[in-house]
Amino acid sequence: MLKLKLYATVFTLTLISLGLFSARTFAQEDFSKPDELVLHSEAVLKSFMADPKLAWMKENIGSAKGIFIVPRMIRGGFFIGGSGGSGALLARNRETGEWSYPAFYTMGSVSFGMQIGGDVSEIILLIMTDKGMDAMLSNEFKLGGDISLAAGPVGEGHKAQTADVLAYARSKGAFMGITVEGSVISPRDKWNNTYYGKDVQLVNILINQTEKNPQADNLRAAIPAAQ
Repeated sequence: MLKLKLYATVFTLTLISLGLFSARTFAQEDFSKPDELVLHSEAVLKSFMADPKLAWMKENIGSAKGIFIVPRMIRGGFFIGGSGGSGALLARNRETGEWSYPAFYTMGSVSFGMQIGGDVSEIILLIMTDKGMDAMLSNEFKLGGDISLAAGPVGEGHKAQTADVLAYARSKGAFMGITVEGSVISPRDKWNNTYYGKDVQLVNILINQTEKNPQADNLRAAIPAAQ
């Protein structure tokens, strides 16, 4: 009996480690460099803003604390599922309303159960509270665990739940319910340093807004101002 329990524990730990490896692999191999991610983030944002189902998002994005864009969230696996992608976060200056230049992150999760195949989603997270923004400045946090998460309003009604983060996820042109709960978000420090050509800190990119790269000017300009 003791041996069976030991084998079960080893098997479970192996599954978890394989699942974590899968999620990290998805997150780190979707784009080869940060400027490529910025261009895709701009395209996804403009596509979302042009969708008539997202009138609430377009009208309220200017009052969000930040916007996190994951242009390609990849999910796949057999029994052990993994999902992951890289994203760009821009923060709004509280005094001027000006949007920062992007900071880069990975987002990934692991799931278990009978599953096969995979899909690709486009995701936008609106950071609505100071608590949500503080989490984005940390080394790692979990959506729906460390901070609250809710689905962003789509279609009729246009009423948002009170949450630190509002999530929009679209796959094959259709908006889905929450599929990112439990995802872990972590900064991509190497990408941040590469993009700005020096060692940088998240707080200087997002809050102090002292770091700049003109390559992201079009992305910043695509975010609607507060109405």
